[in-house]
Amino acid sequence: MTLKILRGSLVALSAALLLACGGGDGGGGAGGGVGGAGGSAAFGTAGEASGFGVNGGSGGGGGGGNAGDGSASTGGAGSTTTAATGGGDDSGVGSGGTGVSTADAVGIGAVDGLGSIIVNGLRYNTDSASLSIEDAPALQIGMTARVTGPVGLDFTTGVATQVASAADLRGPMLSADTAAGRFVVWGTTVTTDAGTVWADAPGLAAIPPGATLQVWGLPAEPGVLRATRVEQRASAAPIVTGTVQNLDTTLRTFTLGGLTVNYGLAVLGNAFDAAPLANGAIVRVRASVAALPGPLVASLVQPWYPVPATTGVAVQLGGIVSSYAGSGSFRVFGTTVDASSAQITGGPAGSLGNGVRVEVAGTMANGVLKASKLKLRHVPGTGGPAAFTLIGTVGNFVSPASFRVRGQPVDASGASGVTVVFSNGTAANLGNGVAVTVSGSQIADGRLIAEQVVFR
Repeated sequence: MTLKILRGSLVALSAALLLACGGGDGGGGAGGGVGGAGGSAAFGTAGEASGFGVNGGSGGGGGGGNAGDGSASTGGAGSTTTAATGGGDDSGVGSGGTGVSTADAVGIGAVDGLGSIIVNGLRYNTDSASLSIEDAPALQIGMTARVTGPVGLDFTTGVATQVASAADLRGPMLSADTAAGRFVVWGTTVTTDAGTVWADAPGLAAIPPGATLQVWGLPAEPGVLRATRVEQRASAAPIVTGTVQNLDTTLRTFTLGGLTVNYGLAVLGNAFDAAPLANGAIVRVRASVAALPGPLVASLVQPWYPVPATTGVAVQLGGIVSSYAGSGSFRVFGTTVDASSAQITGGPAGSLGNGVRVEVAGTMANGVLKASKLKLRHVPGTGGPAAFTLIGTVGNFVSPASFRVRGQPVDASGASGVTVVFSNGTAANLGNGVAVTVSGSQIADGRLIAEQVVFR
């Protein structure tokens, strides 16, 4: 008993010390952020030293760059990197006297903000995180991610020890229904909502038929993916994410939506050592080439951001509700959730149901996520709150309609018909090196349409 108490005390002390190391304002010091390694700066335009790459460099460069954001080296699409980020994050993460969960807490969902990163409304300091970023030069808003590390008991702040992100779907757009906001890639129906980030187009209607798209999204019912970020790409090797159905271990095939996958020559991810590939598993499949018509010949099959089942582990998920049987029993990413005692925000509790996008946080107990908090993010047909946040300093400033924060282009001019609220200053105070928090509910053509700018 004494040994057990001592071990628990050491875990709590280690987590508290880790949280107490939250970053301060970089002020032009070493930059930090999240991205791949090698290559040119992630957003390396003149006038800004982007702070969202792995290897933090000196801040304040490039003709009035971002003090504290730092320059960053990033790798090309498809690279995988494990590295520690630099400092200068200004995340302000600390224990706050609230206590923390165990160090192996896990968050899975889409990135809602940068500074360091915000996932499902929980802001993580990434100064000491090990990073694995695939299929993109840097982690950006709308990309899906799995974050491991201690979090506060209120699920608002945490310290990331590991961040993993990869694209969920890549291939040609075979058909599209612009009125319904959905399209099809590799037999997967991709749906969109107000929170979908359009990286290089105003929206679905502007994307030509047959264009190769790279999509990050949240698996919903089998064969359906809710897009959180959409980019146009040159033709590239296929990626498909979805729920395994019709598994045939003799022929070594299964289906993902309308696509048959042959995994006879594929490498299976290590996570399948503990739990064999089975119907109902959510997987990410990669292939070297597409040989259609016919099955997609997989080169790699791996679990999609596995959710821990260990009792006592803190977990927060941002995903789509399925198998809804009431607030006490539904699924997110295939994990059973009991939200019967959860604090519900973002809309009326009666709106909860299949197809609703939620953020849910709590503790695992016998394979079930016992939720203490649930936020409704999008209810089909009625909408819901979408919010993106940037915390950092202004760089590459041209005008209120054109500047960057954490490498993300921002338009705070109000020209899009959106009223911009400025706090602690006015638009005239914007300029390179100015510390701000910017928030908005839409990213189109790669620009965050600001609704609020707070000078810090």
